[in-house]
Amino acid sequence: MIPRYTRPEMGRIWEPQNKFQKWLDVEIAACEAWAKLGKIPAKSLSTIKKRAGFRISRINKIEKTVRHDVIAFLTSVAENVGPDARYIHKGLTSSDIVDTAQAVLMREAADIIIRDIRALMKVLKANAVKYKNTLQMGRSHGIHAEPTTFGVMFALWYADMDRNLKRVKAARETISYGRLSGPVGTFSSLPTMIEKHVCKKLGLKPAPVATQVIQRDRHAEYMNTLALIAGTIEKMAVEIRHLQRTEVLEAEEPFEKGQKGSSAMPHKRNPVASENLSGLARVVRSNAIAAMENIPLWHERDISHSSVERIIIPDSTILINYMLVRLTGVLKGLQVYPDRMKENIGRSYGLFCSQRVLLILTEKGLSREKAYVLVQKNAMKSWKKRLSFKEILGKDPVIKKYISGKELESLFDLSYYLKNIDFIFKRVFK
Repeated sequence: MIPRYTRPEMGRIWEPQNKFQKWLDVEIAACEAWAKLGKIPAKSLSTIKKRAGFRISRINKIEKTVRHDVIAFLTSVAENVGPDARYIHKGLTSSDIVDTAQAVLMREAADIIIRDIRALMKVLKANAVKYKNTLQMGRSHGIHAEPTTFGVMFALWYADMDRNLKRVKAARETISYGRLSGPVGTFSSLPTMIEKHVCKKLGLKPAPVATQVIQRDRHAEYMNTLALIAGTIEKMAVEIRHLQRTEVLEAEEPFEKGQKGSSAMPHKRNPVASENLSGLARVVRSNAIAAMENIPLWHERDISHSSVERIIIPDSTILINYMLVRLTGVLKGLQVYPDRMKENIGRSYGLFCSQRVLLILTEKGLSREKAYVLVQKNAMKSWKKRLSFKEILGKDPVIKKYISGKELESLFDLSYYLKNIDFIFKRVFK
C-alpha cells in the first residue's frame, strides 16, 4: 500500500522485517519441538537460537538466483548459523512456514482493527446520546418521509459497527490456525507433535486437516469481513456527503484552518474525507472478490493464490486501519446544524404527517382505500401549491367530518416522533 494511506503501526506488521521474523519464529519453534524428541542436540538448538538471523538485502540477492523466497530466507539464516543449520526446516515444506506465519500476521492486524472499531464505537455512542432528541427529517428514496432524530442515526451506526466487531473477532479466530504437516498435509516427514508445539507457542490452533496449505476459505472469510467493515464505513461517509450538500446542509465535515476546497473556487467546503472513504471502500471490496477466487486451488495446492495475497491482505488491513481512524476523526469534529434540520423539516409543509392522518381516518370508520385517496389528494394539493398541509386538510369538508380542529392540530405535534426514542436506545445500548 502506498504511504499515503499507511499508518505506522499497521504498516510495520507487513514490513519484510516483521514477516521474515515470523518465519524465523516458526522455524525455531519447530527446532525446539524436534529437540524435545531428541532429534536435534541441545547444543545445536542453542546455537540455532543464538545465531539464527537474516538480512533482507541478502535474502533479496539470493532470491534473484534461486527464484524462491523461502529458500532465499533459509539460505540467509544458514549463513549465520553455520553447520547446525542442517536441522532448520527439518521435515517442513515452505507453506508450513509461510501459512503459519501469515496467520500470526493477520491476527496482529485484526487486533489493531478491533481496537479501532472500539474507538469509533465510543464516538458513535457519544454522538448518539448528544443528538438523541435532535429532530431531523427522515428520508426514503431521497424524499422526505417522517421525522427521526440525528441521534437515532448514530445509534444505528453503533449497532452496525457492533456487528462488525463481532465479525472481526470471529474472523480473527477463523484465521488463527497453523499447519506443519508436510508436502500434502499427511505428516509424512514429521511427527504430529511438531505442529502441536509450534502452534501452541505461537498462540494458534492446528488446522484439523490441510493439504499443502491452510484452506483459503479462512482467508476469504477474513477478507469479506474487512469488506463488510468497509461497506459500513462507506455507508456513514455517503450519509455525511448527502447531509453536506448545499441544499441540505445539516452537517459538515470539520474544515481546518488553512484548508482549501478547490483550486478554482475559494468558497468550496467539500466533504473530501468522506469521498476518500467511499473510494477506498471500493478497493477493499474488490480485494474480497480476489480472496474468494483464491479458494479453488489445484489439487493439494498451486501457487496462484500467493501473488494475490501478497497484495490484498496487507493492503486491505492497512486501508481498514486508515479508514476507521479517519472516520473517527470526522465524526469527532462533525459540525452539526440542528436549526437547519428544523428548517428542512418545514420544507415539506407538514406532509410527513400523512400517515397519522390516514390512520386516524381509518380508526374513525373510513375504509383504508378511501382514506388513502383522500389524504393523497390533499397532500398533492399541498405540494403543488406549496401550502400548509394542515391548513388544506382543515378546509376539506370530508376531513372535517371525521377529524376535529383540535385533533388535527395534535396530529402535527413533532414531539410525537420522539415517543419511542428511549425504547430504541435501551435496545441498542444494553
